[in-house]
Amino acid sequence: MNILISEVGPRDGLQNVSSIMPTTAKKAWIDAAFAAGIREIEVGSFVPAKLLPQLADTNEIVSYARQIEGLTVAALVPNSHGARNAINAGTHKITLPLSCSESHSIANLRRTHEQVLAEARSIANMIAELPAKSRPHFEGSLSTAFGCTIEGNVPEDKVIELAEALMEAGCDEVGLADTTGYANPTSVKELIKKIWGAVGQEALTGIHLHNTRGLGLANAYAALEVGLTTFDSSLGGLGGCPFAPGASGNLVTEDLVYMFEAMGISTGIDLESLFSVRRLVQESLPSEEFYGFAPEAGLPLGFSPTTPSLPNNQLAGSRS
Repeated sequence: MNILISEVGPRDGLQNVSSIMPTTAKKAWIDAAFAAGIREIEVGSFVPAKLLPQLADTNEIVSYARQIEGLTVAALVPNSHGARNAINAGTHKITLPLSCSESHSIANLRRTHEQVLAEARSIANMIAELPAKSRPHFEGSLSTAFGCTIEGNVPEDKVIELAEALMEAGCDEVGLADTTGYANPTSVKELIKKIWGAVGQEALTGIHLHNTRGLGLANAYAALEVGLTTFDSSLGGLGGCPFAPGASGNLVTEDLVYMFEAMGISTGIDLESLFSVRRLVQESLPSEEFYGFAPEAGLPLGFSPTTPSLPNNQLAGSRS
């Protein structure tokens, strides 16, 4: 089995730290991550710079990352205006978050469920007008799907209803997001199966997990057991959600890759190279805390990863 690790650190990680990473450092991060074997990176968010100054250079970053042959360049958009900017920049994949908790939706996007769904329809129509080869993949993310720090419990029926509504609005797929770290392995399995029952397995292939209460890897394993193949994670566990109090800590990319590789599941990512990426990013964010057990402990003596180590002469991005 092959799975896809989607690195979200340059967006979800940086949006929740106090430091503003220089544009040149972001580019170096993306280059190094690709060289290590990461093939999908969420490089930024098309939101107003006054709201997230950490991501003010997203347009330039997308343009730069687009030059790396073989890399899927992803970005988050809050509305149709952001989607238009993402499309014009050449983004391969755009994600519109729809918080299953309406209170969080209003705090995060200042929009109700119906308003976000209207944005989804507008974006889908915008994409449909493009030539087929120029259309970005459009994901509607079911944020706060397992619970909300504002409302608490989010009924499963509401999550399923919104999944159906996003697909009806024209999304190519829905993503499942544990924005607040409320999920557990049982709830992950149950909700995935119920969403599949409503919209089909092809409409849900990925999950975005946080490690707020230490269950990130357990939840990823549960999702894998059910059959999901795409996992969002952030280098060093950077990030969280600035509009969900206490929702700290994304799933650590280094630990996730180690778990899969130790299980005999290929990620396509070279672990030693990934640890080098971590050190590179740490140098650019010296005041931020990085998490992760595997990079701190190192690889076990005699460890044989499923993905072969990359020769030094292959550790470079290919630009078209």
